[in-house]
Amino acid sequence: MINGKIWLSSPTMHGEELEFVRQAFESNWVAPLGPNVTAFEDEMAAYIGVGHAAALVSGTAALHMSVKLAGIRPGDKVLCSDLTFSATVNPVSYEGGEQVFIDSEPKTWNMDPAALEKAFEKYPDAKAVISANLYGTPAMLDEIRSLCSAHGAVFIEDAAESIASTYKGRETGTFGKYGCLSFNGNKLITTSGGGMFLSDDEEAVKKVRFWSTQSREPYPWYQHREIGYNYRMSNIVAGIGRGQLLHIEEHKAAKQAIYRRYREAFRDLPVQMNPYDEQNSDPNFWLSCMTLDKGVKTTPEEIRLKLNEKNIESRPIWKPMHLQPVFADRDFITAADSPEQSLGADIFARGLCLPSDIKMTEEEQGTVIDVIRGTLR
Repeated sequence: MINGKIWLSSPTMHGEELEFVRQAFESNWVAPLGPNVTAFEDEMAAYIGVGHAAALVSGTAALHMSVKLAGIRPGDKVLCSDLTFSATVNPVSYEGGEQVFIDSEPKTWNMDPAALEKAFEKYPDAKAVISANLYGTPAMLDEIRSLCSAHGAVFIEDAAESIASTYKGRETGTFGKYGCLSFNGNKLITTSGGGMFLSDDEEAVKKVRFWSTQSREPYPWYQHREIGYNYRMSNIVAGIGRGQLLHIEEHKAAKQAIYRRYREAFRDLPVQMNPYDEQNSDPNFWLSCMTLDKGVKTTPEEIRLKLNEKNIESRPIWKPMHLQPVFADRDFITAADSPEQSLGADIFARGLCLPSDIKMTEEEQGTVIDVIRGTLR
């Protein structure tokens, strides 16, 4: 591993990326947009199986554009995944909306449809739902989509962590009215930084491209009727993405192998791996995670520190959004008897994200496993 460190999840480059970047340099397409951007959008849309795509500077930008398209205005309620990274929900605040956080269910750790139904009963005018596919594991997407349809809410699927994952044979990022991908440096494939907005609605994608290029009107001079954003991807980083896309299935297979080795190694320990719907989903296992069984005296933080002593990177599970100080005034809905029984909070307290770098050798993963086994004795 780089500098002798076993990383949580770092970029894996192959060489084809450099060829696409070289073409950009030789043609002097180093400014935003260009042939690589157009080709990356087309290639990604074809891979995912969606009608149209807009390449942007980040997955957060894609989520922001989705929230804006959903018509969120100040005070509007948006029902959001609770156990996720803050980027999933921050764009609601960009448009003045108010997040309502929805607890997880135990089968996938993702948004609980039962809690979502309770939230719609309390907030029947909620305009949108943002559901994330945590750590690459698809949520109960059909159930969530059906509830959104029944209540007239726009379903925004945050597939930032789940590119190449499938649910009932269908790629994630295609279940919502709008889908969002991330190509951050630690994701399954990367453009260094970048993201993509997905939709079968061609007009929505055109609108995202318009807003993301400063809402510039088609005049010889710079004219603007709407507030715009500098969100479009550059031709250089799109070239990296095109080279990475050639290896996406290879990366997914490597992540899945890492998950399986952990699961097998922990069978005799008071440890559970992050769950998934084995009948309906095929996760990319972007990050392999573990939870300690209740009653185990060792804490996830003790394990993290022991791994760190060996130059091994691990990370706590995402801290639920309803526990974040910035969202202290937001509502939280759970299907449990009381908010104190939050499943997401329990997973956070007992969980740890394990090294899931596809450059990690089996021997190096064995070292990770040995440290964990030794800490639990």
